[in-house]
Amino acid sequence: MEHEFWIERWKTQDIGFHQPQFDPALDKFWSRLEVPAGARVFVPLCGKSLDMQWLAERGHAVVGAELSEQAVDEFFAERGLVPNVRHEANFTVKSAGPYEIWIGDFFALPASAVTGVAGVYDRAALVALPASMQELYANKLKALLPKAPILLITLDYDQRQMDGPPFATSPKMIDDLFADSYERIDLVSKDVLSGHPHFQQRGLTALTGDVCLLRPR
Repeated sequence: MEHEFWIERWKTQDIGFHQPQFDPALDKFWSRLEVPAGARVFVPLCGKSLDMQWLAERGHAVVGAELSEQAVDEFFAERGLVPNVRHEANFTVKSAGPYEIWIGDFFALPASAVTGVAGVYDRAALVALPASMQELYANKLKALLPKAPILLITLDYDQRQMDGPPFATSPKMIDDLFADSYERIDLVSKDVLSGHPHFQQRGLTALTGDVCLLRPR
């Protein structure tokens, strides 16, 4: 998917993927990653996710990666924070308090951005990408953080009924992407269609929400 697609989504505020509350999976399952208190955690394709605040409130330093500068500016503004700005490796890096967000192409993110990161939270990154890009994403994440556990939230549905994003991502697809380096531990799988009426309007008759822990082998 072209960068301009996501930039335009933020410009027009077509951001149905943004949740106005913390994801309940964090309360239920984040502790399963056994990330040390105070450790850095990474949120790829973070947008202005409130989940970054949840992680910070648990004592973590949060590193995000995001393409849209508008999304990052909104995140800091909504918290009354004025970030410091620096430029590194073709990225604009904005930081304030416990947050540091790298603005640019995730696939070009340098390893220096995630130094010391001990856990990864992916709610809307993998499913934002079509299958043709998911392998690139998984390989990049494995290269950056081969020893960090991942809390991964995905959606699965009959993609003949609706075009992504979000893109249908089945447990088998997750295994194809990550099984060479991670053990997949299923945490919950449930029907979530009733909570997404806009997907029903787009033609879906079933929608499964999956949460899993990817533990490095």
